[in-house]
Amino acid sequence: DVSSPKHGKVDPSNMPHVGGNMWAGGTGGRDTAGLGGKGGPYRLDAGHRVYQISQAEKDAVPEEVKRAAREMSEKAFKQRLKEIQMSEYDASAYERFSGAVRRQVQSLRIILDNLQ
Repeated sequence: DVSSPKHGKVDPSNMPHVGGNMWAGGTGGRDTAGLGGKGGPYRLDAGHRVYQISQAEKDAVPEEVKRAAREMSEKAFKQRLKEIQMSEYDASAYERFSGAVRRQVQSLRIILDNLQ
């Protein structure tokens, strides 16, 4: 069961964590920031293989937990914008321009990676 969203502990050795309710950047777990799980406040990719839980499990998360996760996510987003000295308007404009060239940038990254 999910209880309340949180960032989770950071594993200093960056080991992959699957399931559970403890590690930030894990996959397929609950309540913590990561990928493929349920009830976490935001997506956090630690660079590991993603284990995805079913959509039915995600849909079963209580509304109050979803609301708390959204609030925590919004707070973290605003804090990050403040850290990089960017306004919400700047972020919106960046996303609009970035989205327009996202596929081309990804293609260029693949080409450059292959050349290395």
